[in-house]
Amino acid sequence: MINQLSWKVGGQQGEGIESTGEIFSIALNRLGYYLYGYRHFSSRIKGGHTNNKIRVSTSQIRSISDDLDILVAFDQETIDLNYKELHDKGIMIADAKFDPKQPEDTNAALYAVPFTEIATELGTSLMKNMVAVGATCAVLNLDIKVFEEVVQEIFGRKGQQVVDKNMEAIQAGFDFMKEKLSDDVELMELEKADGLKRLFMIGNDAIALGALAGGCRFMAAYPITPASEIMEYLIKKLPALGGSVIQTEDEIAAVTMAIGANYAGVRSLTASAGPGLSLKMEAIGLSGITETPLVIVDTQRGGPSTGLPTKQEQSDLMAMIYGTHGEIPKIVLAPSTVQEAFYDTAEAFNLAEEYQCPVIVLSDLQLSLGKQTVEPLDFSKVEIRRGKLVTEELPEIENKGYFKRFEVTEDGVSPRVIPGMKNGIHHVTGVEHDETGKPSESAANRNAQMDKRFRKIENIKFNTPVHQNAPHEEADLLIVGFNSTRGAIEEAMSRLEQDGIKVNHAQVRLIHPFPTDELLPLVKTAKKIAVVENNATGQLANIMKMNVGHAEKVYKLLKYDGNPFLPHEIHTKCKELF
Repeated sequence: MINQLSWKVGGQQGEGIESTGEIFSIALNRLGYYLYGYRHFSSRIKGGHTNNKIRVSTSQIRSISDDLDILVAFDQETIDLNYKELHDKGIMIADAKFDPKQPEDTNAALYAVPFTEIATELGTSLMKNMVAVGATCAVLNLDIKVFEEVVQEIFGRKGQQVVDKNMEAIQAGFDFMKEKLSDDVELMELEKADGLKRLFMIGNDAIALGALAGGCRFMAAYPITPASEIMEYLIKKLPALGGSVIQTEDEIAAVTMAIGANYAGVRSLTASAGPGLSLKMEAIGLSGITETPLVIVDTQRGGPSTGLPTKQEQSDLMAMIYGTHGEIPKIVLAPSTVQEAFYDTAEAFNLAEEYQCPVIVLSDLQLSLGKQTVEPLDFSKVEIRRGKLVTEELPEIENKGYFKRFEVTEDGVSPRVIPGMKNGIHHVTGVEHDETGKPSESAANRNAQMDKRFRKIENIKFNTPVHQNAPHEEADLLIVGFNSTRGAIEEAMSRLEQDGIKVNHAQVRLIHPFPTDELLPLVKTAKKIAVVENNATGQLANIMKMNVGHAEKVYKLLKYDGNPFLPHEIHTKCKELF
């Protein structure tokens, strides 16, 4: 019996690789197992190698595994590209159609199973993925009945005959593999899960759901990998709540529409990836100077330019903080789990309205598209706070003057009204302005308005600016990361502790304004600091040096080849520091 399994399916895009992993993982999720999945796919619609690596465990996991137990291959390329991940007792299950060849430098067993032939005999070659699922069940000694509910949900609309045929395909794959398995092969039977019901979702769906819970009722966006699922989710859900989604002609139109909707009092969202955010920068500055609330999601991917559109990277950090010309206040959040993505997105709308500035929810491809088990969400934790939005009738202004929309206040936040409110008329312009919004180039006014805007974010209230796992008062090593690196860091930390190294961990969730007060005590008491990030220049490490100091103790652990960190990579690189 094993308490953890790593399974991967691979082939050419367009031949059912994603659905194979989806059916396999949903069924195991419903048995109560924890799962974490990561898809490797090409930046084209069809063709090119793709794979889906899914980790199954009886306990919480937040990263893909170092090695591999089972590899399901629909072509030889899948074997050639992925077999080195298999451990010595690993198993390859390959479609006999392409006459699979076993690489010489592996002890993993190879079994050729006629996925396509069996599926064709049952009615259509499209069911070959179901045959593969059945073959996997044989290796796991898993009752195929666990798939009946999932198959019914997916294929039920096509009729019971289609459902029955797919179950037959699973059974046929199971039976064939059972006969093929050698007597000396040890089955990879999973320990029984707790059977509890949990969500299984990608980060983008959690972000979209968080937006709904946070009161978002309008989204303007242009499709882009890896952010499109947010728009696709809200297209289905927002109309039922009286909201709407507009697919705009470009990213500039999207962000300006979102600004306009927020100005009118509707909580609004736009989402994109690095290239789209580059186009949005001027408009983000407009949000800043007009003090209009704005929530933006940036799902980081490989850059620059088109770069690696379907690969992991965390290289937008500096751009999100400093990308706009001129200087404006802004808030940048960085959730590290799917669950945090839900709560942080909902909170982003509160922060945007309370501080009247752009709030960027920073994600990355691994977090946005990696599918993982999520504990039930607590909607009672979500609250709606609208800051200084004036809802009561305003008094008449003497001499028919203008409302002081940009009034200089002690906390930097001015009263805000929506268009059409009686006695609330004021100017709104992208040039510097006085308290009523009228353009002004006065040096004294410029200083007053700039200082006012930046006072707003001096004391940001955010529940967990840094996720801390700090068991040691004085640590040999402090590991720092952001976004999806959390899971791999947690596993590396456990291994380093077993090596006798005292390790603390900090995952930064409020990127800007930087949580210096929360991080500084951990930095001071650590002998060395390893900053783990998926970029080539160490952007988080550099921001830490700017805000926290202690640069002589900071080491950059970088990876920028398009792949996420594996636990053993962080473990190995950290050990080299001692």
